[in-house]
Amino acid sequence: MTELLAARARQVIRTGEGETGIECEKQSVAGSVSQRACTFCGSRVVLYPIADAVHLVHGPIGCAVYTWDIRGALSSGPELHRLSFSTDLRERHVVFGGEQQLEASLVELIERHHPKAAFVYATCIVGVIGDDVSAICRQVSERYGIPVVPVQSEGFQGSKKQGYDAACEALMSLIGTADASDVGPHTVNLLGDFNLAGEIWIITEYLKKMGVEVVANLTGDGRVDDIRKAHGAGLNLVQCSGSTTRLAMQMQAAYGIPFKKISYFGIDDMAAALYAVAEHFKDPEMLQRTRELVSAEIAEILPVIEECRRDLEGKRAAIYVGGAFKAISLVKALRLLGMKTVLAGSQTGTRDDYEYLTELCDPGTVIVDDSNPAELSAFLSEGKADLFIGGVKERPLAYKLGVAFCDHNHERKLPLEGFIGMANFAREVRASVCSPVWQFAPRHQNSEPQTLEV
Repeated sequence: MTELLAARARQVIRTGEGETGIECEKQSVAGSVSQRACTFCGSRVVLYPIADAVHLVHGPIGCAVYTWDIRGALSSGPELHRLSFSTDLRERHVVFGGEQQLEASLVELIERHHPKAAFVYATCIVGVIGDDVSAICRQVSERYGIPVVPVQSEGFQGSKKQGYDAACEALMSLIGTADASDVGPHTVNLLGDFNLAGEIWIITEYLKKMGVEVVANLTGDGRVDDIRKAHGAGLNLVQCSGSTTRLAMQMQAAYGIPFKKISYFGIDDMAAALYAVAEHFKDPEMLQRTRELVSAEIAEILPVIEECRRDLEGKRAAIYVGGAFKAISLVKALRLLGMKTVLAGSQTGTRDDYEYLTELCDPGTVIVDDSNPAELSAFLSEGKADLFIGGVKERPLAYKLGVAFCDHNHERKLPLEGFIGMANFAREVRASVCSPVWQFAPRHQNSEPQTLEV
């Protein structure tokens, strides 16, 4: 284990031991079997929830299969995004090129489905064989009069983070292409929320009660026409900082729209997000409505929190999620439930994220960036975790070690955002940790506890 950590010595620290300045935002160590995904996957998960667009993967069929329905992104209308299209490149295309295949596929899809736009994802093989994806997209766009947007996400160019950047570039090519004169002053765009389990509708309802209108969802339950006039909004709210902060910065530079990084997870952060919006618009009546809304919502869920806390007090939790903003909110939420965090990590956290996380966590907590299964298994055993919060790739690790698991990634079906989401989270954590099944799977039976030199 010490050998595995050697190449990533500064990407793992312990709080309270004088260590600061964790290394992050760097390429994964070769051979470490990182929990990260590829560049193409990063772009796909951001753009996928745009429901009235065609999403065409220009590459082998396996790339489309890997990311089919990758998010639980619900739509209140069209569901074109849930169809996974691929140009299905084969050996002959590697030899002779795949441009004709791409053009034919786009023509067929546009004539059959009449989308508002089309996104074309260039995968690894496309970068190798040199197809001019941008030229084909431009030709088809001129022919049909709809945006056909190339997403340059060849995997060998970088990591999942670069995929986020490619998605932001694609969105910027749409923003500002429609008239936004009808957009009012008290308006926002929701960036980095992907409407898992319908959560964006919860947030939109809160904002509506405050007197705030949502112009565009970027990208949960997203619509092309809304995105095109997103430049008219008065404020951008950035939920997933890793995936859409770049877009918010670009919109600020191009259109002067300020942005705030917020989180909708947990009582504290959800309330802070709503107050941040009200304070930005400097409307006393809006601020009063916000106070009333927050007070009523908290009063409704506190009995649930207190009931769950009685069973969870003193339990230990480990967190490893995609974005560090979720890890920060989860540490706060777990503390509200009386639980201690022994591990907190993410795949795409920034230096600022980790500095805040280090200050927030209890002494001795392991903070890790871009971990791998071997490390995570050892950290779970060493920390004697009762609960592991992660995504689909982390679930098997927890179950093999006899540890309860809570899915906090984009495959989940239970809404965890908003005040009601905190109540749902508390119930799920209690149900998982207190399940009688663990008496048949003694904790950490498949792993010998070891002391890690971090």
